[in-house]
Amino acid sequence: MVDELGKRHTDTEKIILEAATQVFIKKGFDGARMQEIADEANINKALLHYYFRSKDKLFMAIFVEVIQLFILTSVKLIRNPGHSVFDKIRLFVEKYISFIQENPYIPGFILNELNRRPERLVGIFKSSGLELDFLYNQIEKEIREGKIKPVKPEHLLINMISMCIFPFIGKPMVNKIILSGSEKDFNLFMEERKKTIPEFIINSIKK
Repeated sequence: MVDELGKRHTDTEKIILEAATQVFIKKGFDGARMQEIADEANINKALLHYYFRSKDKLFMAIFVEVIQLFILTSVKLIRNPGHSVFDKIRLFVEKYISFIQENPYIPGFILNELNRRPERLVGIFKSSGLELDFLYNQIEKEIREGKIKPVKPEHLLINMISMCIFPFIGKPMVNKIILSGSEKDFNLFMEERKKTIPEFIINSIKK
């Protein structure tokens, strides 16, 4: 009986998290409403509040799980000794853009958190186990070996991240002013950037 109740609790929580993810994707964090999430999950609002007292707590549950999954993938990539810096640039950009495509609500939430409670966001990343020393050491090693031009690892990483994320943050401007305005064209554009960003960065540091 206890196991059955526990399973039912877990199943309901899973349904809520899946429903909330869909609503956040469609409406963003600010536009999402708890009633909409309850409707999407096909439960009443009181039950939703029993599991998650606020939209913020619900989103954090989703956000932490997604971020930890992405960071776990990133850690494996960064620490892989079989990949050169150039390989890692290509793989990182592809995975980073794909991650945001699958979780389009993430950039808006990160900006919101950075403005409201930056310490909480920093805490999530610090507790995730992501360490960049391995990548930084590899970059410095390949500089000494003459494989790449002298570059500060911090600048290289920020360049990669910002070039990936800006089109998503500035999507209304990018899509309507620079592109045709259609969702299809924006998606095609981002698929192209999975290749153009790494080559642009690699060409800038390759000897």
